[in-house]
Amino acid sequence: MSTGLPEAWPRLLGDVGGSNARFALETAPGVIEDILTLSNDRYPTLEDALRDYLAQVGARRVAHAAIGIANPLNGDQVAMTNCHWTFSIEATRRALGLTTLLLLNDFTALALALPRLPRGELSRIGGGEPRPDSPLALIGPGTGLGVSALVPHAGGWRALSGEGGHTSFAPADEREVGIWRYVSARFGHVSHERLLSGSGLSLLHRALCALDGAEELDLAPAEVSARGLSSADARCRETLEIFCGLLGSAAGNLALTLGARGGVYIGGGIVPRLSGFFEQSPFRRRFEDKGRMSAYLADIPVYLITSAYPALPGVAAHLADHLAPRDPAPVDTTTHPRGGTAGDMHA
Repeated sequence: MSTGLPEAWPRLLGDVGGSNARFALETAPGVIEDILTLSNDRYPTLEDALRDYLAQVGARRVAHAAIGIANPLNGDQVAMTNCHWTFSIEATRRALGLTTLLLLNDFTALALALPRLPRGELSRIGGGEPRPDSPLALIGPGTGLGVSALVPHAGGWRALSGEGGHTSFAPADEREVGIWRYVSARFGHVSHERLLSGSGLSLLHRALCALDGAEELDLAPAEVSARGLSSADARCRETLEIFCGLLGSAAGNLALTLGARGGVYIGGGIVPRLSGFFEQSPFRRRFEDKGRMSAYLADIPVYLITSAYPALPGVAAHLADHLAPRDPAPVDTTTHPRGGTAGDMHA
């Protein structure tokens, strides 16, 4: 007999980046199935992509959904930075007939997934043992540069949501000063994301061409990586070395800022493709190269996330937390009722 209440399962999960959207169904707690990756360029809107996914997997009745998205979230309207999608969260919820549609930053979702990732999906890059009950830092270059963290909170974890990828880049040697000047002349502010991203790989390569007085080749990020990894192109090789060094400096800054003695995690789509090279790159040296704080950083482990779909368990956890029964708020107004994770948008 129907209760008139929305069915709890399956739940729709999403991880939307600047280039691709990954969707899945959670059919029971922790059981994530029917994962598909769709190209954002194929769809005019997020709604269109979601409709196509649900049609492909034959999901006719979904009431609850949550999506991690590579974008700041501030209210109902979303205009993606690295994608053409612009939409209202509430209008999308109504159009799809959903009872619940939550959006959270994609790196907030990935941060929530960190305690749930199997050890076999993490590759350790130096450091000592993680300290229990200490913050975990997260950084990862992809279409953009994601930054987040988990901090201990009330016997569990609280994810931080911010836009740390847009912090200002600071050069560490004369070669990097030249890169900063090249990029600054074209864009003004030089953020970490401007260099530590897919487009950043191409930009770094063009800057090095200019510094060397060579023709500024417009190579795609994948081509820069392929040429650099094969050692067939010395300038592409140097591009990768500088890229990894800059990521090490940025990750070390983040670890110091957060006191992330529980470990620093590297996500995003670029670094896993550099496996084999990344471990021997300047990353770890630059991570620890912080003068009087070098010994502090040498003790912090770094983990490269190698999971194919690492953010989805975090999205599922965020949705489960939202749907869980809540204790009534105490009468004492000095005590706040339990809230959701920072960075989410409820519609």
